[in-house]
Amino acid sequence: MTKKIRKAVFPVAGLGTRFLPATKAMPKELLPIVDKPIIQYAVEEAIAAGITDLIFVTGRTKRAIEDHFDANLELESALSAKGKDDLREMVRNIVPEGVNCIFIRQAEALGLGHAVLCAEPVVGNEPFAVLLADDLIRGETLPTQALVTAYEKIPATTLSVTRVPKDEVDKYGIVAPDGTVNGGIVPVAGIIEKPPVASAPSDLASIGRYVLEPEIFDILRNQPPGHGGEIQLADAINTRANAGKVQAVALTGDRYDCGSKFGYLQAIVDFALDDPNFGADFRRFIAARAQGLAAE
Repeated sequence: MTKKIRKAVFPVAGLGTRFLPATKAMPKELLPIVDKPIIQYAVEEAIAAGITDLIFVTGRTKRAIEDHFDANLELESALSAKGKDDLREMVRNIVPEGVNCIFIRQAEALGLGHAVLCAEPVVGNEPFAVLLADDLIRGETLPTQALVTAYEKIPATTLSVTRVPKDEVDKYGIVAPDGTVNGGIVPVAGIIEKPPVASAPSDLASIGRYVLEPEIFDILRNQPPGHGGEIQLADAINTRANAGKVQAVALTGDRYDCGSKFGYLQAIVDFALDDPNFGADFRRFIAARAQGLAAE
């Protein structure tokens, strides 16, 4: 019987150097998209897919992430006293009842694979999801749910993939498809971390959503450093692919690379345009700005 996926790992120990000086004292994952931090979107996606244990792999400068997902009784009391019950409930329900937040320190930044390995004591012998908050996804079916559904059909390491421009394949883990699509699931023969453009096996990039099996831990533990001198998750997944244990699901919806300034700005604009409270006003503002720029 296939085990249910109830645990998700969020590697959030990175320094966020591309967003300095904003991230000098504040975790990059707490940068807001309008009024909600980036990491909260990933957490909500995991919870919507049935995840009940949220495992955050943090670093020394990431205490604020713990505070965000913890209770704040003083704030709730102040909001209640001012009659702002809707805001109080929003703050109280950032993490719904029955969902657990667990925090583990990654003492040294040794790569994504190492961050995942740090979660082993909590994950144990179970399949689990991994979500990279930098990849913000918006759509009808979010990728974690799609991966969980695919895993329940065919238990294997399962990746979310999307096509990228061929001149950008050296920025991603690129998969080598193996055979034809089976009910929306593509077998994977291998994956290469940031290959040269000329030798990339395809234009299918693995983005920041995974369902992994506990066998990945032994591979990571004995794996030498890879690209950039780090323990690469892609290399461990490639070992599983060589054994015929990896599959991919095509991403549906809109993806924003919030690890880059431009992708972050794109997300803010799109989410602001769709905001029910001020989206119409913001749309008029953008239209007027565009008209003014066109006239220059």
